[in-house]
Amino acid sequence: MSELAQLAYPDVDALLADGRRTILLLPLGATEPHGPHAPLETDTLISLGICRRAAQRLVDDPDVRALVLPPLPYGVTRYGAAFAGGVSIGEATLRALVVEIAGSLAAQGFERIVMVNSHFEPEQVQTLRDAVGALGPSVRLLDLTRRRSAERLTEEFRSGSCHAGRYETSLVLAEQPGLVREERRAALSAKMIDMPAAIAAGQTDFMAMGMDRAYCGAPAEATAEEGERTFETLADMLVELVREVAAC
Repeated sequence: MSELAQLAYPDVDALLADGRRTILLLPLGATEPHGPHAPLETDTLISLGICRRAAQRLVDDPDVRALVLPPLPYGVTRYGAAFAGGVSIGEATLRALVVEIAGSLAAQGFERIVMVNSHFEPEQVQTLRDAVGALGPSVRLLDLTRRRSAERLTEEFRSGSCHAGRYETSLVLAEQPGLVREERRAALSAKMIDMPAAIAAGQTDFMAMGMDRAYCGAPAEATAEEGERTFETLADMLVELVREVAAC
């Protein structure tokens, strides 16, 4: 098993005694609108998919294992407030949650944690960076917004026009294709909006950015095949980070 919550407590005790270093993976996302075609849980689903794939790769590793924690499906998400279904928490709440989760696990002997975030609202990302910085070197963040990470991902991701677009929709198609509303997706025209540039210009909601249907990018071009390739790259990145944390 690669998910902590599926173990019984004697199994968890055994992890601490068997000699392999255990790294816990915390998937982070949001509940927010992702166009008329993709589920509100898109970001959480993507983070969980990355974690599960990375943990599976390490199942037979003699030195290190990765176990997936239950995901945190709420984040700082205000930009989509004009659309139904979003659930936002504040920065202080997010910080407290991740710090207290890490502290609870560390008290049991699980000091090494990697947080995996797929919700890129700037306030979410900065809060997680600050929390991880305060927790010390044994807690890290897979931060896909860093240039060195983004360079390994798709052209649409690098363009900054990827909220519920080809990048994210492809990942959902690879992970949970039944959650994508195909008739709606096929009818969506490409809407290329540089979200980082819009945010830098002071636009802090989807409507102001021109995302009148809560998406940008090209969701009609998404494929499950692209999503699986992207998951492979994301899992590569996470396994690399897990091994770094295991060595510290």
